[in-house]
Amino acid sequence: MFSRQMKDLLDQLGIHFSWFMASIAFLVIFFSSASLATPGILMVEITKDLGWSIGDVSLAIGVLFLTVALAAPFGAALMAIIGLTKVVVISGALVILGLSTLNLASEKWHLLVGIGFFLGLSSGVLGLGFAATLATRWFDQRRGLVLGILASAFAAGQLVLIPFIAWIVETYGWRYGVLPPSIGCLICVFLFLLFGRNWPSELGISSYGSDTDSTNEKLVAKENPFAKSLKVLTSSSKHPGFWLLASTFFICGLTSNGLISQHFIPFCADINIGIVVASSYLALMGIFNFLGATSSGWLTDRFNNYNLLAIYYGFRGLSLVYLPYSSLDAFSLTLWAVFFGFDFIATIPPTARLCAGFFGKIDGPIAFAWIFASHQLGAAAAAYGAGEARDAILSYGPVFVTAGIACFMATGLLVFFKSFGTKLAEE
Repeated sequence: MFSRQMKDLLDQLGIHFSWFMASIAFLVIFFSSASLATPGILMVEITKDLGWSIGDVSLAIGVLFLTVALAAPFGAALMAIIGLTKVVVISGALVILGLSTLNLASEKWHLLVGIGFFLGLSSGVLGLGFAATLATRWFDQRRGLVLGILASAFAAGQLVLIPFIAWIVETYGWRYGVLPPSIGCLICVFLFLLFGRNWPSELGISSYGSDTDSTNEKLVAKENPFAKSLKVLTSSSKHPGFWLLASTFFICGLTSNGLISQHFIPFCADINIGIVVASSYLALMGIFNFLGATSSGWLTDRFNNYNLLAIYYGFRGLSLVYLPYSSLDAFSLTLWAVFFGFDFIATIPPTARLCAGFFGKIDGPIAFAWIFASHQLGAAAAAYGAGEARDAILSYGPVFVTAGIACFMATGLLVFFKSFGTKLAEE
């Protein structure tokens, strides 16, 4: 609506409109991601208030990530036919509906509907496919950096806003904790309605770093999004790199979104650390996550992406094994938060970049959405499995060690392919 006026203003300042699109996309991902973290913040208080177990709430969170995994590939294809703005509006509406259902929950099935279905579907239609699509369409240069920045929004939304939500929960009760992400998503919907555009060519410009219009929106618009998504899955699944990235990204989701984002606060509760203090460690992770993800984007443009991924998973495994055996005092938890924060979402830029290299500018984001589905399947397994394991053995220690071993397996897969000379993509 006002995008052309904004473009003219930015032109006067010497700023390409692509950077403005990346900025509002950052906010969209930030608050959408915050909505996914909200159930984990509320988990302990919900169990106290309603008399349910950790496993009851983690089941709904597991269904959430499963729904994301099922919806994400089609969400990326949906962006190709109805556009980024409409997908953002749909996702924002689903967030508000899901958090409202959670706010009114009095039965366990309310959690499954509000958290599992509505929040899962909202993130599924948006997902990291949104970041990959926007970066691919709007940037020819600095694409890795933009992916790093948008990836940091995905983790920052789950981490940085947590202390504020925790303070609201402790001061006013858990039902008020849904307000910050709900209001944030509503603001983002209006921003995209006012300023969002699907392609640079809609404003008569080229993508950042390109002298010509290299988009294929007319070609994309003719294709059915669901058929297109399945077509890309069929073709990409024949590529060995697809399975390498899908398996390692499964481990990424298992150890980040599924385990740490959802179970770190309950883990702290088990060792008598309050919700506000526990959330402050996650917020610290969010700060260093921004530095780590942005640095990863910069490195992705300059170094071998397979080497980067192997290093990232290796260091993540070390941090997960370290956590339950540390002294669990303020110093050791702060050290862990800084270390894990740097690595929390650093895997996204090289993974997305490899997808673009494998499958191209149009199919690449859709293939990445399928790989992101694998990521969320891993998150679902950890979100539910960690809760059930904790209820069974009354400890998170073995869970963290198992997750660390999984990270070492991911590093091993990447090293194996590299050692035997399998060239999966042209860098």
